[in-house]
Amino acid sequence: MKTTRSPQYTRVAITLHWLIALLIAANFVLAWSAEDLPKEQAAALMGYHMANGLTVLGLTLFRIVWRLIYKGPALSAALSAWEVALARVTHFMFYFLLLFIPLTGWAMVSGGGRPVGWFGLFQAPALPVGSDKALGGIFKESHEVLAIVMLALFALHVLGALKHMFLDHDDTMARMIPMLRRR
Repeated sequence: MKTTRSPQYTRVAITLHWLIALLIAANFVLAWSAEDLPKEQAAALMGYHMANGLTVLGLTLFRIVWRLIYKGPALSAALSAWEVALARVTHFMFYFLLLFIPLTGWAMVSGGGRPVGWFGLFQAPALPVGSDKALGGIFKESHEVLAIVMLALFALHVLGALKHMFLDHDDTMARMIPMLRRR
């Protein structure tokens, strides 16, 4: 089992990063688009939203296992203490959100007695949360608040990446975008 650090992320880690990012972006678009549609059309979009959420959950679990086996590259020695702390907190928060946003959504749907389908291929079993309306409201509110936190964290992540690229002129971005690697 390989547990040493590499100078760059593996292709699998890079693929998971971008695939999960795209699925999350799609989920925001689906949720926002469904808000003003008639019930039947909104339900169809939310079906894709839920299937994407299950996919994000599964890919995140795989990504965590992958990261435990294949350590990511060490943070740059040029980073200040506050940058190191912010990077670690940001990564922890991303993993937390990537797990708990889908779980709160799944719990919300489970409490309402509706199945969560996965692109018409199978139905995910309901989580054992019961059908308490107040608890369902807590799951709904948690799901929405965590999604807003995800948006804020995403903005911070992008700003940090741009800082590294345009102000620091370091190779941080090249670790996730291989075509930026210096030859």
